[in-house]
Amino acid sequence: MMKTTNRWWIAGMGTFLQLCLGTVYAWSFFQKPLMATFGWSNAQTTWTFSLAIAFLGLSAAVGGVLLPKVGPRKLALTGGVLFGLGYLVAAVALHFKLLPLLYVGYGVVGGVGLGLCYVTPVATVARWFPDRKGLVTGMVVMGFGFGALLMSKLIAPLLIAWTRTEISPQGNLPLIFGLLGVVFLPLTLGAGYFLVPPPAGYVPAGWTPPESRTDTRTSETDGGRGLFVAMWILFFCNICAGIALVGFQSPMIQDLYLAHDGNYQEGPALAALGATLIAISSIFNGAGRFIWAGLSDRIGRVRTFRWMLGSQVGVFLLMTQVSHPWVFGGMVCYILLCYGGGFGTMPAFVSDVFGPARMARVYGAILTAWSAGGIVAPLAVAALKDHLGKRASIWAFGLAAGCLGIGLIISLLMPDERHASRCHS
Repeated sequence: MMKTTNRWWIAGMGTFLQLCLGTVYAWSFFQKPLMATFGWSNAQTTWTFSLAIAFLGLSAAVGGVLLPKVGPRKLALTGGVLFGLGYLVAAVALHFKLLPLLYVGYGVVGGVGLGLCYVTPVATVARWFPDRKGLVTGMVVMGFGFGALLMSKLIAPLLIAWTRTEISPQGNLPLIFGLLGVVFLPLTLGAGYFLVPPPAGYVPAGWTPPESRTDTRTSETDGGRGLFVAMWILFFCNICAGIALVGFQSPMIQDLYLAHDGNYQEGPALAALGATLIAISSIFNGAGRFIWAGLSDRIGRVRTFRWMLGSQVGVFLLMTQVSHPWVFGGMVCYILLCYGGGFGTMPAFVSDVFGPARMARVYGAILTAWSAGGIVAPLAVAALKDHLGKRASIWAFGLAAGCLGIGLIISLLMPDERHASRCHS
């Protein structure tokens, strides 16, 4: 049997794997460079990110079914290969200026790799840490939130500065994506190799399992499907609001700086300001997975979602009137705090309602809300920006507030609970 201390190594490797995957959240860093270099529109460029998130959620649902059958190591290694390969195919696509191939490489191939890798460490460490499930699953998904910080403030700026020339002021984007594939392929494979399940009957040293009781958790035939749909909608609404900003926060704040301060103009200095917002907001995204998940242990999962959804409605309505870049940046950080909170709270919510035995399968299915949100929200914002120009943000923030309002109404119709586990004891 593996020693208890080694389970922290597994948790660490799971967190590191998520950190690599989370670099996808720095996509807005590349939004303007890709548009400027290749002449693509907001919508054309955004489809790449949307497809990656869509296939992330869809493949995570498949991964949740496959995980008990093939094991976490094989699933993570397969996902790691596809994730790295996605960057390499994207590099070829950019070299030959083939937008459809970029969609296939970064969006489809890379997105499938993201999904297979994402679901694996969350479900695996939950089995290794029955005594600290909330803490450790929160730590693992926090890694994904911090991935944008790694990409936007370290990796991408270094690569752009290294490959920038007078002919290519945005950097050599095909080379950059190729290098990212070369780097992430061995890193994800190395981390995925260490993801193994605990031995049968594993119990952490010094921990006594709670007394067994009849499992009365919601089944698929006694209202479980209705609760699943309600949970899916809550997740979808929270995701739509946050991922719209994830995909466009950098160009949005750059536009605000251009309008607010005449001393700025398009260039590296303005791009650095966008990268700074990505980095800071990614910290809030990661921290939110701890903060809101911890709060949900105290006040219940449904109440936590009510607070997240309701407070964001007010923030987005205020954002329609904000013109100062710093104020806007602060509001973005709060939205991503709640966005991360949804991902931090949902695994425990699923486990509470459907039980640990079905956690991987149901949680994988819940992640299809991520797919839907990844298509709907970024493309809606891109279309608004292409057709409405400066007025696009006001419409986008208003639509986000409306979407969150729908989620809030659904949450108010759901059964209230102080602690989710009490509903099933």
